[in-house]
Amino acid sequence: MNKTDTPVTIIGLGLMGQALADAFLKAGHPTTVWNRTASKADQLVSEGAQLAPTVGAALKAGPLTIICLTDYQAMHELLGASDVELHGTTLINLTSGDSTQAREAARWAEQRGARYLDGAIMAIPPTIGTAEAVILHSGPQADFDAHRSTLDALGTVTYLGADHGLAALYDVAGLAMMWSVLNAWLQGTALLRTAGVDATTYAPFARQIAAGVAEWLPGYAEQIDNGSYPAEVSALETDARAMAHLIEESEAVGVNAELPKLFKAMADRSIAAGHGGEQYPVLIEEFAKPHDD
Repeated sequence: MNKTDTPVTIIGLGLMGQALADAFLKAGHPTTVWNRTASKADQLVSEGAQLAPTVGAALKAGPLTIICLTDYQAMHELLGASDVELHGTTLINLTSGDSTQAREAARWAEQRGARYLDGAIMAIPPTIGTAEAVILHSGPQADFDAHRSTLDALGTVTYLGADHGLAALYDVAGLAMMWSVLNAWLQGTALLRTAGVDATTYAPFARQIAAGVAEWLPGYAEQIDNGSYPAEVSALETDARAMAHLIEESEAVGVNAELPKLFKAMADRSIAAGHGGEQYPVLIEEFAKPHDD
């Protein structure tokens, strides 16, 4: 059961920050808020939140401060002011950024006497406070464990490890999955529309394919981790021939073929390197290389 007497501070009241504060209030936590434009706190104050007059006052309101700003630079500018005292507080930064920024922010905060966890919100504001909202955290486990019961008010909270950069890396890895699935679906939709099949009709089939491919991931992950890619289902050279078919069909019906051409270019490089008889996950070697412009 969540401890609902732990005070929480939210700094930054965009749509996401407001949703975070609202979730804490609904869970019974005394909640202090601060935002550069104070009027954004009006609804929260009417629900019981306390509006701090300054950032410094907001930080002093309790042991845990959640930061939800536009970027890391905004956090440094706001919390780096000479009159802001960070010593003794725990900061959880849910601002979007990259893994280098997260690690640098952790060092910066710890040098100023704060405990620091970095995080990523894999959710949209309306889902905050429900199990659908996945909130990732990385940093010292003891600091996460100390506030786990409080953070549970936000949704499904997940601890990734001691490396402060992990939450940011998981965030962008998730975005890669999201856009790849959506772009593949759009490619298929564009192809089928040339035959009069609408997106609504295709969507259930596409969903079935996506779910089926997802089932391959654990086995493929084992191959990657073992560095061995036996062709148990299909060899990469066979997949490359299917890619060529996708490209030809797309061009024949007047659909953009850039995406399948990218797939095949990577497969062709891997085959040229001698991996044509191995299974598809061997392409991790291509993804792991920096792109030469």
